[in-house]
Amino acid sequence: MYKRSLNLQEIIKKTNYFLFGPRATGKSSLIRAQLKSAQIFDLLDADVYEEFLRRPKALGEKIKSKNQVVVIDEIQKLPQLLDEVHRLIEERKIRFLLTGSSARKLKRTGANMLGGRAREAQLFPLTYIELTDFDLMKYLNYGGLPLVWNSEEPIEDLEAYGRVYLSEEIKAEAAVRNYERFVRFLETIALSNGQELNYQTLSSDSGVPARTIEGYIEVLKDTLIGFELMPFKKTLKRKASTKSKFYFFDCGVANYFARRLPLPESASDLGVQFELFLIQEIRAYLSYRRIRKNIYYWRSKTHEVDLIVEQDMAIEFKLSKQFKPEFTKGLQALKQEGLIKKYYVIGRFSSSGVHGGVEYLNFEKFLKKLWDGQLI
Repeated sequence: MYKRSLNLQEIIKKTNYFLFGPRATGKSSLIRAQLKSAQIFDLLDADVYEEFLRRPKALGEKIKSKNQVVVIDEIQKLPQLLDEVHRLIEERKIRFLLTGSSARKLKRTGANMLGGRAREAQLFPLTYIELTDFDLMKYLNYGGLPLVWNSEEPIEDLEAYGRVYLSEEIKAEAAVRNYERFVRFLETIALSNGQELNYQTLSSDSGVPARTIEGYIEVLKDTLIGFELMPFKKTLKRKASTKSKFYFFDCGVANYFARRLPLPESASDLGVQFELFLIQEIRAYLSYRRIRKNIYYWRSKTHEVDLIVEQDMAIEFKLSKQFKPEFTKGLQALKQEGLIKKYYVIGRFSSSGVHGGVEYLNFEKFLKKLWDGQLI
């Protein structure tokens, strides 16, 4: 069990929480480790599900003490139970932690999201700071899902993960009308991981109508399997792209759906995986520390910057082991706008330094500074 950066005891002290996270990120393990005295109801248990489906009021009857935290695992399985949760919060002041691996069913059914009485937190795959046995090439290939990281057969476990996702999140929930079409799309979007969304190109490559692809993207986002990175459009000297990028939530899952495991050291796809790994680290840091800052990427006709964290910093990610001045070109172009405070190139560099007002440093040094709170 790795020590996770998200502190459930701290966030649940004052109010109720929804805890969302993709399948197998370790929500249940984290709850057992950090909330030992909580009363837990798992809706994956058929008996528990059937009882609450028939009589939602049975929840209140089973709660032993109002001073206990009550956990309902996989709340998206029974959205109507949220009305009873709402009542118990109001009448008995019970604190709830409600977990889920998908927000899709809650959105689709117009579920009671407790009217501001519950905040949201997210659990990510294992991060650099949580892994005492971190290995970069292993992470870029197989990602940070706990069950995969500790596996002796990671490809087989990623395959099992993919099957469960498709069978339970997509097929069983009837998330799409044409299952086979969605599977074709999934491989195509995985091969485009980290690229700007171009619906016509995706349609041509997958054989799926462009009008359908937009809905499929929403399914991936709602099931937390991926996220959109929005464009930074505030530049005046250079016209910025208005298209978003799409990333999977985990390097290993992206690689599995793209059918490209294992990746050799020379694979060009590793650069995108390195980018995804570090963007996810920053997303996790902002989420776990409750820092409300948006992230973007920037692209003009001639330049690009991989990540912008509001006005705090702009970052270019390079898998290279040696820093080169040309790595700063996009950052230098953005720097002329005078909108961002700090500029970085992050790679596997053996040394650190500054070139033209842009700091370059090794990714491990960068991540230690990030998680120590020195950067944001």
